[in-house]
Amino acid sequence: MGEARVSNNIRKLRFSHDEMTQQELAEKVGVTRQTIIAMEKGHYSPSLELAFRIALVFDSPLEEVFSYDSEDASD
Repeated sequence: MGEARVSNNIRKLRFSHDEMTQQELAEKVGVTRQTIIAMEKGHYSPSLELAFRIALVFDSPLEEVFSYDSEDASD
């Protein structure tokens, strides 16, 4: 099975929502600013619950915030 990873559009969405800071997003979803930084850099994949909370903050479908990328989709 190929390596898979979760990518996101959090940074882009923050800026399109009144230039929301990482701290503001962190407070809205109940995590630290460091967690938001790690997600934006692709170093951390959120739990399903956190992913839904983030999508709700942006009033966006989960698929617009996060995507699942696989090197080999046939696996």
